[in-house]
Amino acid sequence: MAAHLPEWMQNWPALVQPGLKIALIVAIAQLLRWLSRRLLGRSALPPNVRTVARRLVSFVIFAAASLMVLDVLGVSATVLWTAFTSFAAVGAVAFFAAWSVLSNIFCSFLILTTRSFRVGDLVELLENGEKPGLKGRVMDVNLIYTTLQETEGAADGTVLQIPNSLFFQRTLRRWRGALPALPESLPGRSDPTGNPSA
Repeated sequence: MAAHLPEWMQNWPALVQPGLKIALIVAIAQLLRWLSRRLLGRSALPPNVRTVARRLVSFVIFAAASLMVLDVLGVSATVLWTAFTSFAAVGAVAFFAAWSVLSNIFCSFLILTTRSFRVGDLVELLENGEKPGLKGRVMDVNLIYTTLQETEGAADGTVLQIPNSLFFQRTLRRWRGALPALPESLPGRSDPTGNPSA
């Protein structure tokens, strides 16, 4: 009787079997997801921990089910795992390469929002309690660096560019009140007597 069927229907077990396997995998994944949600819902965990745990369990179940479905369809899990680990490795290297830049950008926003210091302030980054550190007048704060003009010692008048993240790793000393006159390169700023600079 099978000989009278069209050619594409003679291999119907080979077509139906993968579909049944996929349906079974999806059904078991949904059942496991439902059970995990019930168990976590009855647990004594705090609500925010419960939410994170629920999402994590759902992700693990979804990832495992996806790999099983791809395996049924003939996609090698080894190939997928190799591609995933390669992508993760490249992503990790890129993240760590950009970490210092991202850290400085984030710290620049913190400097501006917490108002640790302002343009025109005299600041010093201390190495420790006894040792003097980097000291100067704040000339500019951009996304990566804070520019200080040194005001003392042999380096008087030179400019330091300090990464913004350094201001959150060391103790900062800031002078308020009577400050030395600002350089002429900062138009619109006032000196301590209240007269605007040229």
